[in-house]
Order: sequence, then structure tokens, then C-alpha cells
Amino acid sequence: MVGQRFVQMLENHPEFEITALAASDRSQGKSYGEACTWRLIGDMPAFAKSMVVQPPQPPLGCDIVVSSLPSDVARSSEEAFARAGYPVISNASSFRMDADVPLLIPEINSDHLKVLERQKSERGFSTGYIVTNPNCSTIIMALALAPLHEKFGIEAVIATTLQAVSGAGYPGVPSLDVVDNVLPFIDGEEPKMESETRKILGRLGHTAFENAPFAVSAQCHRVNVADGHMVAVRVKLLKRASIEEVRAAMATYRSVPQELKLHTAPEHPVLVRGEKDRPQPRMDRDAGGGMSVTVGRLFPDSVFDYRFVALGHNTIRGAAGAAILNAELLKARGLLHARPSRETAAPAEARVR
Repeated sequence: MVGQRFVQMLENHPEFEITALAASDRSQGKSYGEACTWRLIGDMPAFAKSMVVQPPQPPLGCDIVVSSLPSDVARSSEEAFARAGYPVISNASSFRMDADVPLLIPEINSDHLKVLERQKSERGFSTGYIVTNPNCSTIIMALALAPLHEKFGIEAVIATTLQAVSGAGYPGVPSLDVVDNVLPFIDGEEPKMESETRKILGRLGHTAFENAPFAVSAQCHRVNVADGHMVAVRVKLLKRASIEEVRAAMATYRSVPQELKLHTAPEHPVLVRGEKDRPQPRMDRDAGGGMSVTVGRLFPDSVFDYRFVALGHNTIRGAAGAAILNAELLKARGLLHARPSRETAAPAEARVR
């Protein structure tokens, strides 16, 4: 599902074009049109249909690699690409918590890219490197928390997720498991939200990442919704703040992608709604082209300071769109370049425009 979002979102992108596609053994050697069961609204982009699916290993005729490989394959494949000189922008979890790999949300921690020099030095990479984007629910929650952490500080967070079935890929969750049901377990999801949030909202010290010094507790559930992850959040702040100040901090939040006017960046990373029954997945997941997080139900909390509900599109802001925005930031920072020579054996080439 994330791979299909990449193909959809990169069609007619002003800075990047897809020139090679790679996937698992069962798809290799087939055209993308034959190998892919297209599940997104609208037709498969015409440019991709005849492209031959290749193995996910170098060489590929491309400048950069954007990966949505399964975690059990991603670690060896992505490192092989980075070692061969390719910048790798990964949606997989394999490298997210490594001490020399940025876990990037451009609005929040673009300064973490400084660790790439250390990564390249310690791993012996030349022009290659690995940048990761977080878990889909983590991105949604972290974007809502970032303005609060920046202005008031955070002492503790409790989060409960209601996650769409598209987050499990295709064919994903069996219908007889999820229809008329809620699944109160998603393997590995809770520890990812707890650890990744603290890394993202932490700081890059002289020699290592320093996690944000607050506790995060998460419970994750799969619900019968096609797209759109919802996170119910309770937050305890370090500084006293009125509800008007909290609302304003979220609603006015802007950062590096908005300043640079990156193509995929939403004008408003966080939208705050006042209706008593919003956000809702069907009505709000496509806000900002699927790249904005919508916050509602903001109230004082009787245990912590405030509670709210955050919603975002899990395969756009939570996955493919997040990686594309990371690529746009890397290019704007001068960290992406066309490769000086390309392997002529590859049937297609990927280029930074």
C-alpha cells in the first residue's frame, strides 16, 4: 500500500521521477502492471505499468532509493544501497533507533541531519547514507506534540490509537477478524510509539541523540476504517498554559518545510478544529493533501493537563508522503545529487530533477 502511494505521489513531481522499481522475489521480472494489484482510487499511473520490477539490491539505475520494504528485508537491502553510494530514505523500522541514523520529521527535527556525517564516517559510507521516517502513528502524534513541547515542555504523554486497516498493507487484516470488531493488538506498534517519539522530540548532542526527557505510554488498536489513524492523547505539561495558548501553539505551528516551501509540505502542519465531533477519518484524513494532522476535542483533562484527538492519513503523512517530504528537505539542503555515473545495465534510471 505504501509502495503504491509512492508511485501515485511521485507522478508529475517537480523534483523527482521514478525510474526503477524493485520488490520481492515473486514480483521480479514482471512488469509493475502485472505484479501490482492496484488498490488506490484512480488508475495506476501509466508510466509505471510497463516498468520491470527488479531485485531490491544495487545496482539500480537511480540517484536515490526510497524504500518501503518489509523490516526483515530492509536492513540488509538498505545498508547495501547506502554502502554502494545511494542515499536511502526509508519507511521501514530497521534503522530508526540506530544511534547514527536520523528519525526525521522535517517540521520537528531537521537539525538531526547533522548526524549523517558521523554515520558515513563510522559505517564507511562514501556518498550513501540512510534517513528514516517514523512509524505512521508516531508521526501523527509527534506533530501534534511538537508545538507543545517547544513552547511549554512536556512531562508525560498517554496515547491510545485507532488505526486503519491500510496500515497493515494488502491483503492485510482478514475481513472476518476486523469487521464488527476492534483488534487491541498490533505487533510492535506500542514500543515504536513510545521510543520513537522521544527520539524525534529529543536533541542531537555532540556525540549521540539525547531522548526527550518525558514518559510516553501507548496502547494501539486496529479498527475497521480504510485510511486514517486516530490518536487520543493526554499530555502533562512542564509549564502552566491556558487552553487558548495550547490551541494557538498548535494552530500557528510552522517550521522548516513551510519556510522552504517544499512541494509536499502542507501550509498548516497542524489544523485545530473546534467542532465537538471532529476529527473523523472520512472527513479529515485528506486535509492538506493528506499531509496535515487534524486536532480536535481539545479539553482540560482531570488527570493530566489537556487531552485531544489527532488524526492523520497513515499512508500519506504517515508513510509515503513523509518519505517524499524528507527527500525534498535533503535536496533543499544540498544533500541529494545526481550520481556521476549510472549503471547502464539497469532498465530504468531514477533522477533528481
